[in-house]
Amino acid sequence: MKIYRTAEWQARPPRAYARRSTPTLIVIHHTATKPGKDLSLEAAAGLARAIQRHHMDANGWDDSGHNFLVSVQGYVLEGRHGSLEALEAGESIISAHSGNAAANASFGIENEGCYGDCPMPDEQWRSLVELCTFICLKQGLAPDCIKGHRDFRATECPGDWLYAKLPELRKAVAINLEKIQ
Repeated sequence: MKIYRTAEWQARPPRAYARRSTPTLIVIHHTATKPGKDLSLEAAAGLARAIQRHHMDANGWDDSGHNFLVSVQGYVLEGRHGSLEALEAGESIISAHSGNAAANASFGIENEGCYGDCPMPDEQWRSLVELCTFICLKQGLAPDCIKGHRDFRATECPGDWLYAKLPELRKAVAINLEKIQ
């Protein structure tokens, strides 16, 4: 699985680099936006830049709030600077994606789209499963650590459809982990 680093999608430098943490969760989000018709990598990079701009300029955060973004095309992009390096080292980067300290010390995965009542594209689902499998493998986490944003605060995120699919996501990740181990 290819994960595009912040430098590859031309992220702005963060105001400050976040500290590392020991993750215990994977928190699933959706952007609650309608995807564009352009399915290119550049479109995914443009979305990542727009999210970072909003998180830094409107929310006042130091960087993108989430650790990873999965586009409708299935591209996986690093969100907060240093997230991929921390993941590969068995750690996470403290972020701002959930409004909960334990969840923010763990991985937040933003999924492009609005998943209130419509399904996610197959390419995006496969990439989400693969990314969650990779995180669980690198961190020694069990698939039951995968939660929805609404588990930590009053929000519609990650949408009713995606929230209802979390048991299936956990199962798919468990199957992948069994194949690997």
